[in-house]
Amino acid sequence: MKQEIIIAGFGGQGVLSMGKILAYSGLSEDKEVTWFPSYGPEQRGGTANVTVILSDDKISSPILNAYDVAIILNQPSMDKFESKVKPGGILIFDGYGITKPPTRTDIRIFRIDAMNTASNEGNSKAFNMYVLGGLLKICPMVTLESVMQGLKKSLPERHHRLLPMNETAIKRGMELIEQL
Repeated sequence: MKQEIIIAGFGGQGVLSMGKILAYSGLSEDKEVTWFPSYGPEQRGGTANVTVILSDDKISSPILNAYDVAIILNQPSMDKFESKVKPGGILIFDGYGITKPPTRTDIRIFRIDAMNTASNEGNSKAFNMYVLGGLLKICPMVTLESVMQGLKKSLPERHHRLLPMNETAIKRGMELIEQL
């Protein structure tokens, strides 16, 4: 198994955190892992992306030009990364803020309305967990148990009380994702 993933959006959407949680999840399952963040000088509002590779075998390089899975959370990222999904790959996008949905026919496309749901359910800080749940539903590369271990590792201890709420958001995201 080898999954080459890009997660892209604006700073503040939890892009890098989502990648880190996936990386920790892979490590807890004894997979080979890379986590390669990329962001501008702005912390919030600027574009951010992270490349994560999970593999059963050694990984030769964290630098990728094409991806098995792309998670797209804003229009600038859609414009940049839609064409970089490998034929037969998966593109997941949040409907909020996407003005030009993906048009490719050689990939599987999924929509998740995570931002609207998170806002409506009063859980906007867990937006990225809804998205992560959608990913795990269609591409179960790690177990929910491993994700919860990864989340516990990446959250400061003072926020561990939020773990059950995040697990609920992940499970809800599994219900929300729809193939187009």
